[in-house]
Amino acid sequence: MLSLLYQEGPSTEGIFRRSGSAKTCKELKEKLDSGTEVDLACESIFVTASLFKDFLRNIPGSILSSQLCDKWVSVMDQGNNEEKIKSIQRLIEQLPRANVVLLRYLFGVLHGIEMRSEENQMNAFNLAICIAPSLLWPPVSTSPDIESEFTKKISSLVQFLTENCCRIFGEEITSLFGEV
Repeated sequence: MLSLLYQEGPSTEGIFRRSGSAKTCKELKEKLDSGTEVDLACESIFVTASLFKDFLRNIPGSILSSQLCDKWVSVMDQGNNEEKIKSIQRLIEQLPRANVVLLRYLFGVLHGIEMRSEENQMNAFNLAICIAPSLLWPPVSTSPDIESEFTKKISSLVQFLTENCCRIFGEEITSLFGEV
């Protein structure tokens, strides 16, 4: 999925914003969940993006770990960018290895899309609005007002992560997929 998003996402206007066909997504999710081999290259890239966001939303406790939710939310309240980056790196070190690997590839994809935002209309802010709700959620349900404020903070964090991913994850993030 990520490889396809890396290849096609940068040249696709509205990637992650537009949804794939709900019926197709449901059918493909059932096939993937049952272990059936699926050729996503034959599907709309919007279906792949929708399936990937659904995958992220179904990671138990979220990819950024709901247990660290308060710490993630407070990162953007810290001083300068260097302090934010160091805090983010410390939080990443507390995540399971599988989550860190997936995050690196995800932000490699987001970086590639952002680099061509003039073409695809998906700058770091727009990507964050679309992706943030799939990356972290509070460990307990909250009121709509608190949830709205939470979503804004997480979107701001994801925008910062996207804009600074090379400094946070390392420059090699731009070549994780090799020459595609």
